[in-house]
Amino acid sequence: MLKKELQNKIDFKTKPLGSLGKLEKLALQIGTIQNSLSPVLNKPTIVVFAGDHGIAKVGVSAYPQEVTFQMVMNFLNGGAAINVFTQQNNIDLKVVDAGVNFDFEPNDKLINAKIANGTKSFLQEKAMTETQLQQCFEKSSEIVNQLFENRCNVIGFGEMGIGNTSSATMLMSYFCNLPIEQCVGRGTGLNDEQLQNKIAILKQAQQFHGNIDNPKEVLQTFGGFEIAQMCGAMLSAYEKKMLILVDGFIASNAFLVAYKINPTIINNAIFCHLSDEFGHQNLLNFLDAEPILKLNMRLGEGTGCAVSYPIIESAIAFLNNMASFESAGVTNKE
Repeated sequence: MLKKELQNKIDFKTKPLGSLGKLEKLALQIGTIQNSLSPVLNKPTIVVFAGDHGIAKVGVSAYPQEVTFQMVMNFLNGGAAINVFTQQNNIDLKVVDAGVNFDFEPNDKLINAKIANGTKSFLQEKAMTETQLQQCFEKSSEIVNQLFENRCNVIGFGEMGIGNTSSATMLMSYFCNLPIEQCVGRGTGLNDEQLQNKIAILKQAQQFHGNIDNPKEVLQTFGGFEIAQMCGAMLSAYEKKMLILVDGFIASNAFLVAYKINPTIINNAIFCHLSDEFGHQNLLNFLDAEPILKLNMRLGEGTGCAVSYPIIESAIAFLNNMASFESAGVTNKE
């Protein structure tokens, strides 16, 4: 019943039917999630999960592994793109050490949820143990709980981890039943020769592990600690009826695992942009998801969430503040 009332409220604003396009879909979705005709966005927060990958040591990235911890330091010092965009749009930023191969000094700006100093290489073994995967879900659930208790009801997901496009590619290939070539991208900027090498390595890993059906086991086998914690956090956010903002290729693959565990999570997800990472379009097609923006971005860090957030705000603003035909005394069409 509420969904019908929401649609009526949207339809009777002083505008032609459907003329606000995607904003109308967003308003309907957010109102439905919050079970409210006047939804609100409270304390929007982007959480950036960082972790290192054993697979990075075999040449699947254009950058060395130490860039992960160096970029985390950049986040903490306020110098990264995600810092700029969250500040611009009044979004809180949380940075999580999910499993970086570096021992950080205690820092009020860094949430310590470290599982280990990076995953194992899935070329020879599972990336993490079953216990480590469970720890990822437990620690990320605690992070979401704390945000929820602080009245946050909209959470965006970003990541940092050299090698994580390889992990994401493996997850996508398994869950979407697509060959590696339709999932893989250039990541940090591989040239043609490096890309072919990456494809060969990932195919080798696929042959080594064979068929795996269970979503959590696929995540355990190929995921990074940051991807596993994102997945767990998304599932926790859904349980709390929070709005889930999904960034680009890596975050969408973390969401894909969550979706395989609980398909109804799709109702709370807003896909913020179409990444320029090659496989992202195929992944969004698989999820039947329509992104808000296409800006040829492929940075990660949750930047797509931050840049699209003002559009999400606009959807709520028109729903709550725009006059209806009746209140404005404007004649509606027959």
